Amino acid sequence: MMTDLFSTFDPATSIHISSNWLSTFLGFIVLPLSFWIMPNRINMLLTKMTMKLHEEFKLLIGSSSKGSTLLMISLFMFILTNNAMGLLPYIFTSSSHLTFTMTLALPMWLSIMLYGWINHTNHMLAHLVPTGTPPVLMPFMVMIETISNLIRPGSLAVRLTANMIAGHLLMSLLGNNSVEASTTILPFIIFTQMILMMFEMAVAIIQAYVFSVLSTLYASEV
Repeated sequence: MMTDLFSTFDPATSIHISSNWLSTFLGFIVLPLSFWIMPNRINMLLTKMTMKLHEEFKLLIGSSSKGSTLLMISLFMFILTNNAMGLLPYIFTSSSHLTFTMTLALPMWLSIMLYGWINHTNHMLAHLVPTGTPPVLMPFMVMIETISNLIRPGSLAVRLTANMIAGHLLMSLLGNNSVEASTTILPFIIFTQMILMMFEMAVAIIQAYVFSVLSTLYASEV
């Protein structure tokens, strides 16, 4: 029985083990294609999506970092799988928790920063002062750029979490109201939920794309 609206995001289970987090790794069971009939529509769709993302990420990150696009494509597919599975009934939405999103964002940002400051120190120092900044404003620009760099993992994590929570809360509100709704209002609630489901599927794709693109842009600065 739900105690409040946010209890739908509670990862605890009745056996005192957070087994709901196991749904995070269900995608790895479905995605391997070694036993599938090849080629098929799903394989062709994944291949086209992967090649398209590879071309776009390679354009953003540059040709100097070979293999980095594979990391960003894997990140995109991992977040997309978890976002999409969260729309299915009785499956825990792991991407609606900061534990999941911060685990992805913080090591990514920290590794990029460490690599940049260790190997390209002068380049990273030059990024703190934009070109054409007046000498009077240089100390303030260093402070602003430093703060903006420090809040990057938090903004990545909170953006994904907030977008996933917002849509699920709307669907939970409509679902709770549909139990006591009259027969005249019920078709409108069902129609609204269908629209929200399509909207949430678009949000799941867009947020996975935004997370991976921003991570690629942060890596391209190094």
